[in-house]
Amino acid sequence: MVGYYVSKPNTYLTVTGQGIDDVKIAKKALILPFQKVSTISITPFDFSINLQAMTIEKLQFSLPAVFTIGPHDEPESLKKYAMLLTGNSDGTPAPSSKNAPTPTGRGHVQDIVKGIIEGETRVIVSSLTMEEIFRERQLFKSKVIQSVQVELEQFGLKIYNANVKELQDAPGSEYFKFLSRKAHEGASNQAKIDVANARMVGEIGEAEKRGKTRQEVSKIDAQTAVLETQRKSEKAQADAELTTTQIKLENNIKLAQINASRQAEAKDAELQKEVETKRADMELERRRASDLVKSKIERESNQQKADASLYTTQKNADGTLYQKRAEAEAVFYRATKEAEASFYAKKKEAEGISEMARAYGELANVLGGPQGLMQYLMLQPSHDSIYEKLAAQNAKAISGLQPKISVWNTGSEGAADAGAPIRDLFRSLPPLLSTVQEQTGITPPSWLAGMPQAQRQGQEVARVNEGGRGKMVNGAK
Repeated sequence: MVGYYVSKPNTYLTVTGQGIDDVKIAKKALILPFQKVSTISITPFDFSINLQAMTIEKLQFSLPAVFTIGPHDEPESLKKYAMLLTGNSDGTPAPSSKNAPTPTGRGHVQDIVKGIIEGETRVIVSSLTMEEIFRERQLFKSKVIQSVQVELEQFGLKIYNANVKELQDAPGSEYFKFLSRKAHEGASNQAKIDVANARMVGEIGEAEKRGKTRQEVSKIDAQTAVLETQRKSEKAQADAELTTTQIKLENNIKLAQINASRQAEAKDAELQKEVETKRADMELERRRASDLVKSKIERESNQQKADASLYTTQKNADGTLYQKRAEAEAVFYRATKEAEASFYAKKKEAEGISEMARAYGELANVLGGPQGLMQYLMLQPSHDSIYEKLAAQNAKAISGLQPKISVWNTGSEGAADAGAPIRDLFRSLPPLLSTVQEQTGITPPSWLAGMPQAQRQGQEVARVNEGGRGKMVNGAK
């Protein structure tokens, strides 16, 4: 069935089919179409046998044993087990429920294992005597396991444990029964002999011990007397030596005490001298350190004062320098701005004068020339009655002089005339305009009064000259 399969901890998956040469053993696998999967259990099982065997002495016996056998947990061994022992003995697959592992203890497997164990065990037993089997039980067990394991490896099986029980008599044989009785009787007789021998040895030993005890006691008494005498002599000699040793020790102790006292006094004096020397050195170092600290403090104080004074001087100089620099920058900035303002004012004034001159030029063209422009400007209210000012200035100029006065009278004074005031006004204009012309060189407009032609040409030249000077003056400004 297609799907992803995962085995239990004590089982393995066996996969066959498309893309697999023989058998694939795995714990988990993805089953594709045209593939089959089954599980095998590697749980060991106990296999009990009661083997009938014969020794090299032709003695038959029964050998009960229990073997713990199971598939060997290795890829190659599991592959052998899956290929050889997972089906029935006739080659048909073993019936099992869905996802149920194939058990390891099926009948034909047990038959194969039983045949191998019986065959190998009989071969081993036939080469041993009964005593060797009894005496070397562990060696016999090891040989059986080793021989059987070699045969089981071709099926992928492994012997995990083998327990050989006590040997028993085969049916119709009483070998072990008589052997056990013989051993029991022999042990009983040997026990009686051992008891009698033990009693005899005890009595003889007791008499010997008693005589030896007396001999040893006498010998010990004599030796004790001799030893007592020797011990007394040795004791007296030891007492004398002890007294002499004590006297020597007391003398030595007294001498040692005197020497120790003298050495202690000398050591005390030496230590006292060292203490005084150290004290003097400490006092000297203390005073030196005190003077050094004072001088160092004074030096540091003076240095700090000097540093403070230097810092103050530097800061004052920096402040003065900054102030001077700021003032210079302010003066420079003000001068720059004033120059820029003056330049801008002059430029604007020049532009204004240029625009005014251009406007006056156009106005002069309209009024018939510079003379008409000048007369127009003199008549404007913004010039504050230039004629009146000229008259006032002329009056001041001729004040105290004897001017030439021309009087024209063209009519009779006696006749009454209603237009006399207007006539008199017009009569006074010619001499006034002539005087203005003579004094200032300004010719009245042609629509106001006519002037002689020669005088008009001279006045035009004078006006041109005056205009040139005015332009030069404006250009110089």
